[in-house]
Amino acid sequence: MVPNGTASSFCLDSPPCRITVSVVLTILILITIAGNVVVCLAVGLTRRLRSLTNCFIVSLAITDLLLGLLVLPFSAFYQLSCQWSFGKVFCNIYTSLDVMLCTASILNLFMISLDRYCAVTDPLRYPVLVTPVRVAVSLVLIWVISITLSFLSIHLGWNSENKNSSFNHTIPKCKVQVNLVYGLVDGLVTFYLPLLVMCVTYYRIFKIARDQAKRIHHMGSWKVATVGEHKATVTLAAVMGAFIICWFPYFTVFVYRGLIGDDAINEAIEAVVLWLGYANSALNPILYATLNRDFRTAYQQLFRCRPAGHGVPETSRRFGSSQLARSQSQEVVRQEEKPLRLQVWSGTEITAPRGATDRPCLCLPKYKSLPPTHPSIHPSIHSFANISQLPTTCWELC
Repeated sequence: MVPNGTASSFCLDSPPCRITVSVVLTILILITIAGNVVVCLAVGLTRRLRSLTNCFIVSLAITDLLLGLLVLPFSAFYQLSCQWSFGKVFCNIYTSLDVMLCTASILNLFMISLDRYCAVTDPLRYPVLVTPVRVAVSLVLIWVISITLSFLSIHLGWNSENKNSSFNHTIPKCKVQVNLVYGLVDGLVTFYLPLLVMCVTYYRIFKIARDQAKRIHHMGSWKVATVGEHKATVTLAAVMGAFIICWFPYFTVFVYRGLIGDDAINEAIEAVVLWLGYANSALNPILYATLNRDFRTAYQQLFRCRPAGHGVPETSRRFGSSQLARSQSQEVVRQEEKPLRLQVWSGTEITAPRGATDRPCLCLPKYKSLPPTHPSIHPSIHSFANISQLPTTCWELC
C-alpha cells in the first residue's frame, strides 16, 4: 500500500532547504505522536468516552501513533540523508510496517464512516446493528487485510517479480516495488473502494442533516436551521476533504507506478505525495476527535484548562438554566396542581404539571453525549461526530 517511496536521489543539497524540510517533518511527526497520545489518554481516563463507536476512534489513534513512532522517524531520516543506512533485513520490516499501518489507518476511517451511517440513518436499530462482537470482528478484519497486503505480500514477493527488489545493493535505497497486479489490488482495496463507500455514506448523512434543517426552517427556526446545516457541511467537508487531499495523489501515483513502472514517476513527486499521505495521520486526531464535543470536554479536563465542574457543555448549562427559570416562575401554580402522567412514543412515562399540557412536547432521538442546542433540532445536524448510544428524551418546545 503506502510504500516508503522517498527516493535516494532526491537529495536536498541546499542547507536552507534541508533545514526547512527538517523542521517541517519534525513538526509533523511530533503532531502525529502527540495528537494520537492525547486521544488515547482521553478515552482511557474518561468513562463517558468508552463506547463502541469510540473503539474505532481509539483503533485509528493507536494505528497513527504506531506510524508516528515506528515509521515516520526512519522515513524522515531516509528523506534527509538520501540513502538507506539500516540494511536489507530492516528495509523489509520497515516497508512492511509502513504499508500495514497506513492501510489500517485508512480502513479504520472507512469503518468510522459505516458506523456513523448506521447511527444516523437507522438510530433506533443502531444498538442492534453495532454490537461488541461485530465491532471486534471489524477490527480483526482491518488488521488481517493490512497484514496480508503488507508483511505477507512483501516478504513473499507478490508486489514484484524480484523478491529482493525493495533493497538495492548498488545504491542504498529502500523502496517497495509495485507490479501491475499488486498496484491495482492494493489501490482498490485500500483506497478507491473505501473512498467510494465513504462518499456515499457521508453524502447520505449530509442529506439527512439538510432535510432536518429544512424542517426546522419550515417551523420558523430559520436561524437555528441555517447554523445547523452550516456546521454539518463544514464537518463533512473537512472529513472528506482531508482524506481525499492527503491520499488521492499518493494512490494515483502508486497505481501509475504499477501500470507503467517503478521509475516512471519523478522521485521528488513521490516524496511529496508520500508525506502528504503521512499528514493524514496528524489530521485524524483533529477531525475525528476534536470535532466531537465530548472529546473536547475530555481534553479540557485532561489539560486542566478549566475545573472539572465546568466540564458540562455550554448548551447543557443554558438548557438547565432555562428550565430552572421556568420552574421558579411557575412555583406558585405548581403547588396547587396535581401531576399528570403523559405517555411518550418511547414507552417511558414522565410527570408534568397539568397546566403545561397545552404546550407541545416533541420526542426526538438524543445522543447520550450531546443534548440539542435547540428543542426542535436533531443532534446530528449540529455535530455529526457525536454518534453514540441512542436513548430518547422528550424536549419541550417553547
